[in-house]
Order: sequence, then structure tokens, then C-alpha cells
Amino acid sequence: MMSLKIAQPSFPWPAGVLVAAAWAALGAHPAWAADTGELPCRTTEECRQQAARIGVGKAGPLSGDLYTSAWDQAEDQFYWVNKINRASAVMLVEEKILSPALGQQIAKGVQHAIDQASTPQGKRPSDVLQIEKIITDAVGPDASLIHAGRSRQDMYATFRTAKVRNQLVDYADALLALRMRTLAAAASHIQTYVPAYTNGVQAQPISYAHYLLAFEASFQRDAQRLREAYARINRSAMGTAVLANSSWPLNRPRLAELLGFDGLIENSLDAGQVAPIDLSMEAVSIAASGALRLGTWLGDIHTQYHQVRPWLLLGEGATYTSSAMPQKRNPGLLMRARERASNVVGLAQTVALRAHNVTLGMTDTKESVTELGALAQAVRMVEAMNSVLDALSINPARALEELEDEWTTSMELAEALAQEHQIPFRVGHRFASDIVTVARAQGLKPKVFPYDKAQELYAKAIAHFKLPDGKLPLSEKRFREVLSPAFMVQSRVGVGGPQPAEVSRMLKAAQSTLAQDRAWLQTTRKKLQDADVRLDAAFGKLLKGG
Repeated sequence: MMSLKIAQPSFPWPAGVLVAAAWAALGAHPAWAADTGELPCRTTEECRQQAARIGVGKAGPLSGDLYTSAWDQAEDQFYWVNKINRASAVMLVEEKILSPALGQQIAKGVQHAIDQASTPQGKRPSDVLQIEKIITDAVGPDASLIHAGRSRQDMYATFRTAKVRNQLVDYADALLALRMRTLAAAASHIQTYVPAYTNGVQAQPISYAHYLLAFEASFQRDAQRLREAYARINRSAMGTAVLANSSWPLNRPRLAELLGFDGLIENSLDAGQVAPIDLSMEAVSIAASGALRLGTWLGDIHTQYHQVRPWLLLGEGATYTSSAMPQKRNPGLLMRARERASNVVGLAQTVALRAHNVTLGMTDTKESVTELGALAQAVRMVEAMNSVLDALSINPARALEELEDEWTTSMELAEALAQEHQIPFRVGHRFASDIVTVARAQGLKPKVFPYDKAQELYAKAIAHFKLPDGKLPLSEKRFREVLSPAFMVQSRVGVGGPQPAEVSRMLKAAQSTLAQDRAWLQTTRKKLQDADVRLDAAFGKLLKGG
């Protein structure tokens, strides 16, 4: 092929020499934008540093905290650029844009780029042109036709979308493990009675299973959000070039199929420039929402460490000692999990801020989720929460004692009087409130509150409302029973309550939903694997000249 020769510009001395020398250090022409493919580099890190000098990439190695799994880490930008190269080569030959012979030549160059990366002297650059240089050095400049109809814009949009989709799958997997642990704990504590709080004050007794199922139900909603988001996110931008397509008749649906996408983001401007804004925000918002609820849950557990006699603690082997205070058992697992949750919430705000008030086409929002590691932090957060659940120790007897030390069931007095004896609720409420006032002043607990004092207070409540017959209609036995936390929980009725039968029903339903969500995840991973198999087969055939 004919090569175009460009005259070297001249510079006045001495500035020209200095500028030219500076550009020579980068291996680039001083009057033109630097071509990363023309900046020779010997190692992966050197390639990254050279690209970073002109703002093409990021300097320095990526942190492991940016990855959601070993799978996600393996499928880095180098992997995805070459995956796109393989799919492009296959499609270009299928569409007769390239001849089979040229397609095979390009395929050999692409395979060389992949193979050399695993050798001792190999390079794994992330930039498109640096990778293309490896290809063309191996098989000649004609191989640059692989870039027909493409741009960094659509290639990177495709890569970033694929990364977010992979990370969403990993996050869904982590949530499944969390939900599985939550349901297992719930199954063991259907009749473990614990206080529930409103306004930070002990409100009513429930079962610990009922408490756990409340959080698990919220994570069911996250699973639903993830499925819905995945369907929107797993759409391909590939083939849209910069933003307005190209004159090359690329087969976008075929590219999407080979790369494991379920379809296209059709509008070419939307695909690479608009969609990254809302789809990135949608993905990270799901994780941030989960972080808020995990933070609440962790806060409830951590509050127990303020008490002298907690009923909910990490096992002693899962804590660490103070360097100075022998009595301390520090709940490090709780603190690390809360820190991760805070990171996720903060990173979600950073994603939003990077997209805010930025003109269309800028890079600020395009890789914010993966570059910041928002979903990776979300996976670490859930993994940390799983460690907390594995170490959690519950003392049912102490939890019941906590309930019996407080007047959490006092509302039941008003309810029983209204339901069984047609006493107006407000009268019963006044009666129960007066009991609590006296009991707290005298240090009396429900089990030992004098029945005759209850009769006296009832008569006063009746007189206050100017009603006849001031005798307390509840027997002493019934009075004690109504104030029992276990009785209150067991006597609940209605859908979704803490009563054992209803909790058991909800537990069974949640286990069924978990199985369905696990099946969706398995199917989703299988579809991605099948797409890889199809790409391997099509590219392998091209490589052999078939």
C-alpha cells in the first residue's frame, strides 16, 4: 500500500529545538496530535505511561479494588479491545468488506497481539492504537483496515458497557450469597423474640426472623432492579463510530451477538455519548440503595456494643482486642463493612457529580463507574456483610429479657380492652400510659407490676373520660398474658406479620424467589459464555482461512 509522507516542520532556534526534543522523547511529530500507535513502548507499564502523558489513559497500575472478581479483572481493556478486534474481523469478512485472505491476515495479527501478551517480554497495553501497532508490526499496515468504521468512541463505549454488565452480574452473585445467609438465619430464629424500634425507642416485639426477612425482601427488590437494569445496559454501542456511524456498511447486530450483547443502543449519538450518563447512574444507584440499607442493618448490630449486656454480638473469635484496654472486644468486621457501605454511597455521588453540568461528548461520565470502582466496592461491601453474618451470635434469652424489662407490649392492654370489652381505644391507651408512667417511676417491670395498682389506674382512666363502671375487666391472668412479648408476637394476624405461621410462609416464598434469581444469574452467565464460544468458533475459522 502507498504510504503518505509528511514533511517534518521546522522551528526557530532555540525554542524549536527544545520543543522538537521534547516531542522526540515521546516519539511524535511536534505539530500534530500524538498518535499513541507511534509511541514505541517496551512494557505494559511504559505503554500506559505514554498514553497517560497525553490524556489517553490513566497512569499507574489499576487497584485490585476496582475489580468485582477474578473474571472481571481478567477481562480488562486489553482483553476487550482484542475481543472487539476479533468480532470486527469476523464481521468485516462476513459482510465482504474485507476479502477472506485479508481477514485471515488480520486475524493472525490479532492473535499475535493476544499471544505476545503472555510471553515474558509481552505487552498488554490498553489503548486501541497501541494494540493496533502490535498487530501491524506483525502482519503489515493493511491490518489497520480492522479499524474500518470504528472509533475509540464506540469501542470504549462497548468495553465500558461490558465491564458494567459483568460487574452487575458479580454484584448480583454477591447479593445471592447475602440473601442465602439471611434466610438461613431467619429459619433458625422464627421464635426468637427481639425488640423493634421506632424513633430510636423500643416500640414492639417481633421475631428476629421477621426482622431478617424485612431486609431480605429489600434485597429481592435489588435483584429485580438488577435484572431490569441488566436488560437496559446489555446493549451494544459497537459500530456507531464516533457518534454518527460511518460510510462502511457494518453489521451492528452481528457485532452485538458476537460480543454477548442482547441487542443495540440504536441511536448512534445515544450509544456512545448519552447512554453512558443514565446507564452508569442506574447501575451505581442500585448499589448505593443497597448500601443505605446495609448501613442501617449494621448500625442496629453495632448499637448492641453500647450495651453492657447485648443480645446480638460477633463471636469473640471474630473481634480484636484493644492494645490498652483488656475488656475491649472490637467489632472490626462491622466497622469494615460500614466503611465499604459509606464508600459505595460516596462513589455514587461522585458518579453523579462527574455527569453534572458536563457538555455532551466529554469523558467525565463515560468510565466513572469502572474507574472509581463503585461496583467493586459494592461487592466488597456485601462480602464484608457476609462475614458479619457468619460471625453473628444471637442470645434469644437475653433478647427476651430486654423485651420483658420494657413496656413494649403496653399497647396490647388498650387493644385487648377494645376488642374484648368494647372499651374505647383512647381510654385503654390512657390507662396503659398511666401504668407505664408509674412503673418507670417506681422501677417496676411488666411481670411484677401490682395488679391492684392496675385496677386503681383503670378506675382513674374511666373517671377521666366520665364513663360508668370503673372495674378493670381483665383478670390478673389475662393482664399478665397480654403483657407477654411472646403472646403479642404469636397473636398477630394479617399478611406480613411476625406471627410464626406467617413468618414461615414468607420464608418459604423468599426461598423460592431466591431460587428463581439464582436461575436467572446462571442463565445470564451461560449466555455470556455461549457468546464467547460462538466468537471463538467464528474467529478460529477465520484464522484457519475457512
